[in-house]
Amino acid sequence: MPTSASRLAMIYGLLFAAGVAALIASVYFLTAQVLARDVDNVIDAEFDGLRDDFATGGLSALAATLDRRAGSWGRNGAVYLLVGPNDEPLAGNLTAWPFSAEPATARVEFAIVAHEGHRTTTHPVRALLEPIDASHRLLVGTDVTDRQHFLGSLRMAAAWSVGLAALLAAALAYLYERRVTARVGALAATCRQIMDGDLSRRLATRGTHDEFDRLATAVNSMLERIEHQTRAVKATFDSAAHDLRAPLHRARMRLESRLADPGVPAAVHAEIESAVGDIDRVQETLATLLQIAEAESGVAGERTERLDLGALAAEVVTLYEPLALESGLALEAHCAPAWIMGTRQLLAQLIANLLENAIKYVPRGGRLKVETSLEGQVARLDVIDDGPGIADGERERALAPFGRLERDAQLPGSGLGLALVAAIARLHGGKVQLEDGTGGGLRVRCELPAAPPA
Repeated sequence: MPTSASRLAMIYGLLFAAGVAALIASVYFLTAQVLARDVDNVIDAEFDGLRDDFATGGLSALAATLDRRAGSWGRNGAVYLLVGPNDEPLAGNLTAWPFSAEPATARVEFAIVAHEGHRTTTHPVRALLEPIDASHRLLVGTDVTDRQHFLGSLRMAAAWSVGLAALLAAALAYLYERRVTARVGALAATCRQIMDGDLSRRLATRGTHDEFDRLATAVNSMLERIEHQTRAVKATFDSAAHDLRAPLHRARMRLESRLADPGVPAAVHAEIESAVGDIDRVQETLATLLQIAEAESGVAGERTERLDLGALAAEVVTLYEPLALESGLALEAHCAPAWIMGTRQLLAQLIANLLENAIKYVPRGGRLKVETSLEGQVARLDVIDDGPGIADGERERALAPFGRLERDAQLPGSGLGLALVAAIARLHGGKVQLEDGTGGGLRVRCELPAAPPA
């Protein structure tokens, strides 16, 4: 697909070639006009001289002058012809009337056949034909072979010049397109590394102060601000996690100690158990938020390794088979090898979250299927169920943090499971899609970049 740089280079190349062609065409036509004007001036001067001879000595004097100049053809290519009332030749170096029909203008062009040695040649002639009295006309012209040869050579030179200009424009356009594409490609590669979590990367500048340098400088300033804010947010999260974890743990320990007291009334015992459950959910939500923050920041992406997504999915499925059986669900796995570069712990968390969601929302008697495949440069993980599914208009919200559906308000959970799945997929350069499953259920498809051959 043509890029903007290639289209721009092509447009400038065409404009350059068209400009050169227009310039050369203008030079050619102006040169042709100047040559034609010079020829006409010479013919007019010669005609005026012969008219003076006619005015001084009459028709006999003009005929005598033409007879004297009859040999001028060989010297300067001059052409003369005096004709009578019926266009019969009377004097000059033309032996016959050269026109098959009456010329429409005084300026005429025709060709004559000349015998030069043992060969016959055709010579183009430009002439002036005007009457000198009521019954006689005079034709004065000159051979324009040299002019036409010169114009032919000029046309050839113009064609070569336009062709060379077009080649030069194509070469310049190609070099410009390669330069711009390489520069944009380098900036895009750096941006992809930044998107993968390496916020310390910066766009390269070359010191030319061109548009790319100004853009890179502006983006680098923005990245420094984002990196500062990201570090501040991460530090805030870490501090909050540290500050909340200890008091929550102490509160839970105190409540558990009260649960162990046999003198606690049954009603109070139930309230304490409910409070312990609430604390567990808060701790779980806090831990999930920290995992999402870690995945979004790209810090966890530094622990990547080459691994088989199919083998990892099979291991996680094996761990969740007892829970699926306990929930009355049939769990199947069809895990083909699919090698990727990733963080094993986070990818295992991704698969586990998908299985936990499916086990939680699919009613008893349902079926779960986990599939992995490799198609070209994309590794796919599909978790398919035949449960209630998710409507099209709610799928985007389901992938957002705390994006719980109204129908699931009474079920336990914080609405962070799919958000963590999406964050882990983005960390690995992939994406998550929610689609219709077989029989109206849900298909969660994770697409990740495949690893290069080992």
